[in-house]
Amino acid sequence: MTRFIFLFAAAALAGCGVETASTAATAAALKKQEIEQGKKTLEQSQQKIGNAMEQMQQSSQSREAAEK
Repeated sequence: MTRFIFLFAAAALAGCGVETASTAATAAALKKQEIEQGKKTLEQSQQKIGNAMEQMQQSSQSREAAEK
């Protein structure tokens, strides 16, 4: 009987470990996805900034040419 209780307790604790590992893996996957989305957002922002700077430079060049 004592052996049965010990085995049951060991199985229950092992199940908790599996659940904890699964939860950690899920959290890590979510964090990875979050980081990837952040990188995409950063790249898009940098692209928009680059486009805006290019437009400003073209506008400045157009004004300079018009003043001459």
